[in-house]
Amino acid sequence: MSEPLTLPVAVSADWLSDHRDDVVVVDSRWYLDGRSGHEAYLSGHLPGAVFTDVDTDLAAPASPEGGRHPLPSPTDFAAALGRLGVGDDDAVVVYDDANGSVAARLVWMLRVLGTPAAFLDGGLPTWKGDLETGHVTPEPARRTARAWPADRVVHTPTLLAQTDDPAHLILDARVYGRYTGEAPAPVDARPGHVPGARSAEWPANLDDDGFLAAPGALRERFAGLGADSAATVTAYCGSGVTACHDLLALEHAGYTRTRLYPGSWSRWGADDGLPVETGDPHRPG
Repeated sequence: MSEPLTLPVAVSADWLSDHRDDVVVVDSRWYLDGRSGHEAYLSGHLPGAVFTDVDTDLAAPASPEGGRHPLPSPTDFAAALGRLGVGDDDAVVVYDDANGSVAARLVWMLRVLGTPAAFLDGGLPTWKGDLETGHVTPEPARRTARAWPADRVVHTPTLLAQTDDPAHLILDARVYGRYTGEAPAPVDARPGHVPGARSAEWPANLDDDGFLAAPGALRERFAGLGADSAATVTAYCGSGVTACHDLLALEHAGYTRTRLYPGSWSRWGADDGLPVETGDPHRPG
């Protein structure tokens, strides 16, 4: 391809069908319940799609200091992209079968590094064409390592210092029960959320048909949470995956000063020295 495409954060199945030869298609299926995304890929995937592993390709090894899915080093991420056939000048479309909540991780990682990337809106179920089975081995590509932009990533000490600062909005992308602590997942070390964080569960970024909501609707949603007056908006979730769906939705709505807390609750909640808040202090009544 001569020049990379300019992509929105999400594209339709029809668009992808028309532009299949212009992009690298990546299958990023991953399941919190332990099912194998790779097995699902082998059983049926978009023609020519390559598979990326959230746990190994898109994250450094889990650790108490970094959580379950720390961002990989720039060198390791570039190496993983090269193995996937994603070169310096390639555009990428990523899909999952979870309304973009998993695909968003790779899309966000690529977009903050300046690579055109989008997720398949609605995911695999929207694809109208045939699927193929088995593994696709791409031709390796040259990918230059690029540092994570310092203004797009926030770490625990900085976030702790900003929990009481209304200029720095913190959004929790987990489902509401995990935010309040009333329905924590087995992977949560403690119930609750980062003090001062607002609930912004990722499924609310979707319309009634399961597609990414219109920019105006998302703008209204995030403005209601305080995004318009915030100097920065930081998103986190369980381990830094679905938080990226919030970040892409914020971008779709026109917000630019957004950041990921990669460690997310898997880092914060596991540290007994960090404060925790339960319930929803922002809920009327």
